[in-house]
Amino acid sequence: MTESRRSNFLTLALLMLLASPALAHKASDSFLYLDTNSDRVRIDVALRDLALLLPIDTNKDRQVTGGELRQHRYAIEQIIKDRVVFSSGAQTCELTALDWGVGKHSDGAYAAAQYQIVCPDGASPDRLDYTLLFDRDSLHRGLVQVSSDSSTRLAVMAPDKRRLDLSPAAETGAWQTFSTFVTEGVVHLLIGLDHILFLLVLMLPATLRQPERTDRGTRWLPARQQLWELAGIVTAFTLAHSITLSLAALKLVSLPIAWVETVIAASIAVAAVNVVWPILGRHTWRLAFGFGLVHGFGFASVLSDLTVDTSSLAIALGGFNVGVELGQLTLIALGFPLLAIWARATPLYQKAVVPALLVAVMGISLVWVWQRIPAV
Repeated sequence: MTESRRSNFLTLALLMLLASPALAHKASDSFLYLDTNSDRVRIDVALRDLALLLPIDTNKDRQVTGGELRQHRYAIEQIIKDRVVFSSGAQTCELTALDWGVGKHSDGAYAAAQYQIVCPDGASPDRLDYTLLFDRDSLHRGLVQVSSDSSTRLAVMAPDKRRLDLSPAAETGAWQTFSTFVTEGVVHLLIGLDHILFLLVLMLPATLRQPERTDRGTRWLPARQQLWELAGIVTAFTLAHSITLSLAALKLVSLPIAWVETVIAASIAVAAVNVVWPILGRHTWRLAFGFGLVHGFGFASVLSDLTVDTSSLAIALGGFNVGVELGQLTLIALGFPLLAIWARATPLYQKAVVPALLVAVMGISLVWVWQRIPAV
């Protein structure tokens, strides 16, 4: 096998691994809305996540009906009671189901149930232990909203943070909420392979030889000019998705998440084609801004389902947005120098590696389009 073919094969093999449906979408989230005044909690769990724990799709048609959900109601309640545990002191509280049904969130249908938390001696719960899906999905998160007469706070349950102190003394300030969602923003960016592939395609043109206006063929852009071009791309993408992330999270603009994810996947294919045939022009920053607006709606799916007050949501939104940018800058800081060095080290980069990357990215993104397009 020649070096060129070997490079193409390794590049295609690596990227095709990313086409797995399990890796193409965002990690799962559940939502817990706790009212400490009434000691009631609403717990929403995605049906697709419940299917990892129970065979709720009885007829195997990949659709969960209301009848199938009612059939497994007791088993679902038992799983939730075993994995979402409220305590008071050293004693465990009981969850009594009040209302039960199907709810809708931005990314699909959820089993939604309202529970009364009954603690020994009429006490209120002071601790939450959450382990719902961590043994099946290490990227799963439980988004918790704790409300009282005096305040509303947000918390995130994760594999490394399974316990939440609910006592009044543990009420978090703005800085802790901000830092929590900075972490979640970084995680969300790093597990969002569609966003990562889009950034890769945006970076590629700055690593290639650029056409000369003379007869001397092609040349490398000076390093300073490469950095300026990359800075313009990153700034445009950041500005665009920050705008739509804010609009969607604050519920000022709402778009169907299934169509948003479909367009995000399609944007990757279009950006890849544009590297070879600049149908949308060679000003990559414009492309980054245009499609960045769509990607922002995808980022917002984490926050848009919270019903918290505007001030708390704004703090979480600010932290999440900063986290997304930190994750993005980390990827670019690591990835762009490697691509630039690779480009100058061998002519195979431009002749073989980049074409293989673009073909693989287009193939993966079109697979994602097919998987995500909503049934009509």
